[in-house]
Amino acid sequence: MEFSDVVRRRRMVRDYDPDRPVPPEVRERLLEHALRAPSAGFTQGWAFLVLETPGERDLFWSVTASAGAPDGWLTRMRRAPLLVVPLSSKAAYLDRYAEPDKGWTDRDEARWPVPYWDVDTGMAALLMLLTAVDEGLGACLFGVPAERVDAFRAAFGVPDTHRPVGCLSVGYPGGEDRRSPSLRRGRRGLDDVVHRGHW
Repeated sequence: MEFSDVVRRRRMVRDYDPDRPVPPEVRERLLEHALRAPSAGFTQGWAFLVLETPGERDLFWSVTASAGAPDGWLTRMRRAPLLVVPLSSKAAYLDRYAEPDKGWTDRDEARWPVPYWDVDTGMAALLMLLTAVDEGLGACLFGVPAERVDAFRAAFGVPDTHRPVGCLSVGYPGGEDRRSPSLRRGRRGLDDVVHRGHW
């Protein structure tokens, strides 16, 4: 598939065929492509928690989803045969930029104009989303609720040096996928967002 087609076809898929697992070689390509993301200082301060077994996925949903009966969105999302949680490590970046070739020995977080640990991990997630499209899969990046991050950490043994920047559900699209009603807002055009030479 041409790259421009991959970009145009990328969308958030929220329903999956539960009877079609992601082939292991495709899963590995998703992860290998994530490693090609840019990172400040070549820090590569990311990690990826891969959840494939029914038990792993059920545990994820039990500690991250609201109690009570799942709504239609969650019911369809839970069908995904693969979940990948991209995690960022602020400490890795602060440590890297305290090394001699960078010279910020005080590890002061205020030196960073934005949290590049999250930005870089988000770019790795985007590469997985694009790879999924190229492989004929559907995927969706969604958030882990802030109030449930501690339970998520405890359930999977994630150290507090790493923070989930979201979760990717991955699989073959199912028959009940519904596009987000937010899409009715329309895509903003270049003239709305591009400022050439001056704001």
